[in-house]
Amino acid sequence: MSDTLYLSLWYPNLRLAALPDKLTAVLGAFAAHGGEPRVYAARVWPVSWSESPVFQLVYGRSGGGTGGGAEPRLAVEQALELLHDDYAYEFQIGWSLWELETTGELDPRWVREPRLVRVTGYGPLFDEAAYEQDGHIRVDFGSDAPFLEEGVELDSVAARHVEENVRQLVELTEAVEKGSGATARLLWSELGESLAQRLAKRLGVFN
Repeated sequence: MSDTLYLSLWYPNLRLAALPDKLTAVLGAFAAHGGEPRVYAARVWPVSWSESPVFQLVYGRSGGGTGGGAEPRLAVEQALELLHDDYAYEFQIGWSLWELETTGELDPRWVREPRLVRVTGYGPLFDEAAYEQDGHIRVDFGSDAPFLEEGVELDSVAARHVEENVRQLVELTEAVEKGSGATARLLWSELGESLAQRLAKRLGVFN
């Protein structure tokens, strides 16, 4: 059963004015770890998730090239012109992982499929101080299926692709933590299950 995977990042005594630099650093790390160099879209939420966005801009996909999308710093600057302590700032950026393609009549094959990852920076008063639980910055990776592929026979080829996805996740997590100066991080899921434990069981490395 797939779950939604998140990464939460916290910073000591973070002032709202420092949030743009943190967001830019997190978004900028994707290009070196399987992601696209430019931001697809930006959205600003006031007060809580139940409200309608007060800012929304779709830049388009860069596809890993130089056309389309917005440079992370530009996207952050435009969205955070509306800098309020009860706002949340959401950005979407492309990130590619190995997935098993089974559509059509072709034999199943492994392909690198892009997905949109959401990176959200929280003002300290947004949604009743949601940052305390979710992090000053939260990365929503979407489904954890590519890191487990629980519906796939785990032969040597499949295991290699799953392991590569996991390695890419670990390297990105370390890069955003170091690049943005986070002092605490947590990789977690909606169902509360540990990805590491599920992966260990999946790969058969438990004693």
